Amino acid sequence: MMSDRHLVLVGLMGSGKSTVGRRCAERLGRTFVDVDDRVEATAGRSVAEIFAADGEAGFRALERTALAEACGSADLLVIACGGGAMLDEGNRDRARAHGCVVWLTAEPATLADRVGAGAARARRPLLAGSDAPEATLGRLAEERAGVYAAAAHAVVATDGRTVDEVATSVLEELSRCAA
Repeated sequence: MMSDRHLVLVGLMGSGKSTVGRRCAERLGRTFVDVDDRVEATAGRSVAEIFAADGEAGFRALERTALAEACGSADLLVIACGGGAMLDEGNRDRARAHGCVVWLTAEPATLADRVGAGAARARRPLLAGSDAPEATLGRLAEERAGVYAAAAHAVVATDGRTVDEVATSVLEELSRCAA
């Protein structure tokens, strides 16, 4: 039995929210929504450009609106939230009220490998210019663990697993949300 709620994926950058989200959407026959992509489309600028021009607060305001619109959709969606979206209590409450929230986790070394280096890392404002992405991601993991836990209905570890294995676990958790 599948849930009649949105599937909302949360976690740090590199945890697999977009990749796993797309796979889950395919399997469910749902539309996939990446909140960061919606923010960029609305603003006509990249996340990095928004951070540079409007600061983190400006980005978070756009993110809040994009997540509210996605959660308010009558069509069931698979929604990938930006890594910091759950810092906002309203976002946590909205995601939990309208969706089954699954927190994707990975070790900092895995996250650092997945986010890449150079230009790929530069697109991520909280890592841009960092000479120690693994340490930065470890610090973010510690700082955000409480908000991810407060938002999540379930937790799925992604280390050492294929996209299909993680998607299967996520969909099992979505089924539990329906029960």
